[in-house]
Parts: sequence; structure tokens; C-alpha cells
Amino acid sequence: MVINPINYIAIPLLVAFLLPLLTKVHKELVRIVPGLVLLFLSYMSIELMRTVSPDSPIIVTIAGWEAPWGINLVFSSFSGFLVTLITILGFIIWLYSYRFKKIEFDSAQKFYVLFLLLITGTIGVILTGDIFNLFVFLEITAISSFALTAFYRGRDGAEAGFKFLLIGTFASSFMLLAIVLLYTQVGTLNMAEIASRMDTVDPQMKIIIFLLFFVGMGIEAEMFPLNGWAPDAYSQAPAPIAAVFASMLAKAGIYALLRVVYTLFDLGGAYDLLLIMGVITMVVAEVTALRQENLRRMLAYSSIGQMGLIMIAFGMGSYEGSYAGMFLMFNHAVIKALLFLTAGYLVYYTTKKKISDLDGFAKKMPLVSLLFGLGAFAIVGLPPFSGFWSKLYVLLAAADGHMELIIAIILATSIIEIVYYFKVVSRLYFRKPHHDIQVRKPSINASIAMLTLGVLIVVVGVYPDIIIGYFQDAATTLMNKAGYIQQVLPK
Repeated sequence: MVINPINYIAIPLLVAFLLPLLTKVHKELVRIVPGLVLLFLSYMSIELMRTVSPDSPIIVTIAGWEAPWGINLVFSSFSGFLVTLITILGFIIWLYSYRFKKIEFDSAQKFYVLFLLLITGTIGVILTGDIFNLFVFLEITAISSFALTAFYRGRDGAEAGFKFLLIGTFASSFMLLAIVLLYTQVGTLNMAEIASRMDTVDPQMKIIIFLLFFVGMGIEAEMFPLNGWAPDAYSQAPAPIAAVFASMLAKAGIYALLRVVYTLFDLGGAYDLLLIMGVITMVVAEVTALRQENLRRMLAYSSIGQMGLIMIAFGMGSYEGSYAGMFLMFNHAVIKALLFLTAGYLVYYTTKKKISDLDGFAKKMPLVSLLFGLGAFAIVGLPPFSGFWSKLYVLLAAADGHMELIIAIILATSIIEIVYYFKVVSRLYFRKPHHDIQVRKPSINASIAMLTLGVLIVVVGVYPDIIIGYFQDAATTLMNKAGYIQQVLPK
């Protein structure tokens, strides 16, 4: 099969619709085929990343129509880095989810169809060079996310799914209105040509369109106060889907937001707005996480806080900040995936998912407790784990920009983060276990999936140079707006 970026969209989308037919051959194919698809896409990502550089992205034109008339896909050092991260994590999460809970055949079929659609939409958001198709792919991710949030069909899950749907509808409305207004101003939907024509747009109209995009995409990126859907969705969705939300869905939202801030618009205040909203998001989320008694909700607010830190890094508007932001995106995706996956087994039989129920679990579930502790130490930025380097680079980027207040806020929230994560770890290891709470030992495939993430966190922490080059290329690509326009539009 030809290694072509179009396969990121075509193959999972085709398989998602063919799964009901494939299961007529053998019922187990409904669980096996999605893994094979994600394994192939991961292999394809690794191969494509070997061929791209900031100066030579892979640009695919659909149906032979070149930009700006046709729709194109752009696999650059930036988009390719995120797609590679998503496909590899998608395969790891599939490995974990394989028979995570013994559910009936029809439910498994629905689960994997929605799972593939969610990954398709996420990758589509990142690769498309067309602003309307970006909206379409965001809708695909949103619809599949709504359904997966309420997958267990309980009252709390249905309420979380409805809240997600309601807030997502507002996001869609804002983005669609922004696209309509933008098209009336520039007469094109191709993002490269929009960027090249942005100087012709009336300044007041430009601000209005930007704010509409900022609000709509801020909802997807978990920006405060637009993130009301996130805590309920993270806590009520199946554990592997919560990991998908943190590692993939949020990355699609922040990618779309960065494309608007860095590529489409030329508003100087956009960086400052992103920085301020990042600070507010991080502070509010970390303080709220400190008060949580539910483990999954604590992880949800922690995830929102990390997204705020990512916004701060990119809001600096510098190469150093963008580079630190890339490292943060990688660590947030990997570490948060590990934390949600381990939490899935820690609270497997506890209906309330309370932190207090985890007393002494290290004796009952040593591997899961160890990996949760590893993820906790990594996310707060302790050496020798990968999270240390990304937080260090953010602080260094802020120091280069003489942002002393930002440094103080990051350090203060880091202390808060340490407090609530260490509270969970101390309960796992230094409390007497409850005898009336059952535990579910992880399956072999789930153990392999979690161990893989744990090893990756340690390896990148000890040898960060093995991956730093990809972050540097991605940051260079994001900062080079003129290069993006020149590469996409025909000479």
C-alpha cells in the first residue's frame, strides 16, 4: 500500500463503516481490525517523519486540484509530529482497551466505530489545509466524543454527554459564523491563501472574526471558562476514552487554535490574549484539582491545568516558547494517557471513584500503583522523568522573555500540583488497605500498554536528545508563516 497522508483519513474512515460487515466474517474482527489499522498508521507516520523537514513538507492535493481551488493535506514537521504522536498513542490505547471490560458484542462494535471516527477527525483537523474542512473534522471528533462520553449509558454518563453536546454546539456555532464572515472578506477557504490576504481585511472585522474563532476553538482546547464539559466528560467516559480526550482531542483543539493565532491572523495582541487565558486556565484548574475527592475529576482538572501551561508557552510568541510548547504537548499526551489508563484499573470497582478508596492499593495492585506514581512524578516535573524537561524549557523561555511574574505563577501552581498528586501517591503506599473494596488486576495487554508509556516517560527523561530534534523542527515550522504560505500555494 502506498504511504500517502490521504490514508490517514481514508483507511480509518472506511474501516469504521465496514466494521459491521467485517464482523459477519468473524465477531472478533470488530476488536482486532482497529488495532491493525492503527498499527499501520503508526508505521506510516514514522516513515513519513523521516522524509519531512521544515523546508520540505508533504503536500497532497485532493482530486488533482491544487490550492487554493482544491482541498489539500499538509504533512509538515509540525502537523506530522502531532499525527505521529496520535497514531502511536491510538495504537497503545487500543491495546489497553482490548477487552477492557467484558461488554456485549453490539457495544464493542459501536465502541470501535466511534473510536476510529474520533481518531479520523482528530488527524483530519491537524492535516487539512482548508478552514471549512477543519470545521468538518472538528464536528466528526465532537459527535463521536459525545457518544463515547455517554457510552456506559448511566445517568451520570448521559448527563456528561449532554453537557458536552450543549457546549460543543456553541463551539460549532461560533466557528461556523467565523468561517462565513472570513469567507466574505477574503473569498477563499484555503488557510495559506487566507493568511496571504489577511492584510486586506478591515481591522475591526478582523478582530471580530478572530474572537469568534478564539472562543470556538478555546472550547475544544479546554480553555477557562469554556471548559465546563471537560471534568464530567473525563470522569464519566470509559478510561481509554478519557485517555484519548487528554492525548488527542485536546491536541486537536490547541492545534486549531495555534493555526488561527500563528498562521491565519496577524494580530499582535493575539499572543498576549493566549498567554493571559493560559495563566487563568492553569491557576483555576490547579486550585480546583486540589479540592477534588474523585480521582478521575482530579485528573481532569490537572489536564486542564496542563493545557493552560501549553497556552502560556505558545502565548509567549517566541521560538523558545513554541519549542517548550511542543515538548509540553508531547508530555501531556503521554503522561496523561498513562495516568488515565492506570486510574481506570484503580477505580475499576469503586462507583464513586474516590481518592480515599485507594488506601493501600500498592499492595493489591503493585504494577498499576507504581505506574500511576511514575506518571504523577513526571507530570509535576520531577527528574529524571520527561515532564521535568518540558517544564524547565517553559521556565527558560519565560526567563528569556523577562516574564518574572509568569515564572512565579508556574512555580506556585507546580507546588499545588505536587500537593494533590502526592496525596494520592501517599494513600496508595502509606495507608492501610480497605478490605471491603475489590480490585481488578490488569490484563496482559493492558499491562503492556501502560508499561510502554511508563518506559517512554523514563527514556525521554534520561535521554531527551532522542526526540528534541522533532520539537525543534515543529517549532520552526509553526513560526514560519511565510514559509507555510509559499509551500502550500502554487509557485
